[in-house]
This record gives sequence, structure tokens and C-alpha cells, in this order.
Amino acid sequence: MKQWIAFKNIMLKDMRSYYLKPPNVSWGLVFPLAWTAMFFVRTGSGLEKAIEVLPGVVAISILFGTTSMLAVTITFEKKNRSFERLLLAPVSLELLMLSKTGGAILFGVVNSFVPVVPAAFLTDLTQVEWLTVLPAVAMIAVVSTFLGLFIAVSVSEVFEAQTFSNFFRFPMIFLCGLFFPVADLPVFLEPLSYVLPLTYGVDILHGSIHGQHIFPIWINFFILAGFCIILFYFSLKNIHRKWIL
Repeated sequence: MKQWIAFKNIMLKDMRSYYLKPPNVSWGLVFPLAWTAMFFVRTGSGLEKAIEVLPGVVAISILFGTTSMLAVTITFEKKNRSFERLLLAPVSLELLMLSKTGGAILFGVVNSFVPVVPAAFLTDLTQVEWLTVLPAVAMIAVVSTFLGLFIAVSVSEVFEAQTFSNFFRFPMIFLCGLFFPVADLPVFLEPLSYVLPLTYGVDILHGSIHGQHIFPIWINFFILAGFCIILFYFSLKNIHRKWIL
């Protein structure tokens, strides 16, 4: 019970201190809408194409929302030595890091539905398999958050965290099938897309929103779960090696 209270209080503290600040809330609202508008302006597509771009916009909203916030907050707290006080709390390191990532996961999930609201007015969403979309959004938020955690504990400065984040994020925009199929990539780039976790999350969204996917849905979920475990494991290992010992 005490462990659960600690988890809840740490997560709520982070949400009040970082995620619910007006600039961050506005970022979560404006960024997905800006990406959607950019796609339509660049391609000249009509509103009937909104259903096709929706999976990519949802995924990119989660990716940037989670990694941008978490990479900064964890690195900032480590820089100001406030993270060290949390390490003295009578909770396991695993639970501590889950509580530190909980706010980012919720922020990413909320971000994902920002583009869904206007899409509901622009196109017909009755064919969407929401029972698959919802867990897919949650899994993408978790794996993106753990990616941000891995980045944050691998550097020592905030600007390094942002630079390192972009090293992963921008290739994902073009290689993970967000706005055009992975099969359309050059032959030498296509294998690279399959080592990026967002590829499998986007594949689930494509399959559940407009029925086009590469792998069976259960395989995508299985691979995403594997990425989550690997990223979280190596994040904890980095914390032990760089921040504790």
C-alpha cells in the first residue's frame, strides 16, 4: 500500500510540475494539428484523405509528446540533484522509474486523441476498431516514454537529451510508415524501419483504422512489449552504472 502511495504521489507531482503547465498543454494541442495541416498543404490532398493520415499523426503526437517532456524532466532533475533525493525514498528503483514515466505516458495518451477530435468531424470513423486502437495507443505511449527515459539517463545535460532525442525521432518520421508505406522505402532503408519500435505501433493503427497492415496485430503487440522491456531494462542499467555507483 505504501508503495502505491509513493508511486501515485511522485507521478502527480511530476504532472503538476511539468505536464500540466500551460506551455506544455498548448504544445500538446498545437503540435498534432500543425502536423496534420502541414500534410494536407504539402500533398494537396482533400479532407477525404484524413483517415489515411490519422495513424501517422496520432503516432507522431505520442512520440514527440512523451520523449520531449521526459528527456528534459529526468535530465533536469538529475542536474539539480533533486533526483538523488528520490533515490533515498524507501521504494524500489523499478517502481520509482515507473512513477517518473507514468505522467509522460498519460500525457502521450491524451496527446494521441488531439488529432482524432477534428478527424471525427472531417471523415467517417465508424469503421475504426477502437478496441484495438486504444491498447495500441497505450503501447506506443509506453514504448515512446521508455525511449525518452533511455535517452535521459544516457546523457548529463538537457540540450544533449534534446539532440539525442532528435537522433531517434526524425528518422522514425520517415522510416516507420507514418505517412507512406514502409514497402515504398528504398531497399537499403527498409530493413532499418523494422528495428524501430514505432513501425509496429503504426502498423497496428493502420490496420485498426483503415485495414492496411504488414504484420498480424498480435505480433506487433508482442514486438512492442519486447521493446518496452528492453528499453526499461537498459535504462535501469544506465542509472545503476552512471547515477548510483
